[in-house]
Amino acid sequence: MAVNDTQPLISHLIELRKRLLNCLITVLIVFAALAYFSNDIYRLVAAPLIDKLPVGSQMSATDVASTFFTPIKLTMMVSVFISIPVILYQIWAFIAPALYKHERRLMLPLLVSSSFLFYLGM
Repeated sequence: MAVNDTQPLISHLIELRKRLLNCLITVLIVFAALAYFSNDIYRLVAAPLIDKLPVGSQMSATDVASTFFTPIKLTMMVSVFISIPVILYQIWAFIAPALYKHERRLMLPLLVSSSFLFYLGM
């Protein structure tokens, strides 16, 4: 799409829906790949806390379903964490057509630096 072209609101909403679905599908694919390892991921994250507990004590669940949902929630957060480059690209792909050519040239440095800074902040 050229810079001077305009689109009606509905086509923008359709494009936004497509981009959001791409993000959701990416996160779900990564989640499906990591779901088998959810307990291992939980153990990896909980290991430093367990090491700091007094001798003879253990972590306890405060809810009936927390022993099931906590590893699943953690795996979902890790899935979003891993999918951040794709999510940032989808955001950029939605915004880029509205920008001038000299502004669009910043796409690659912006995507790489955004991903790097996100992972650095985590």
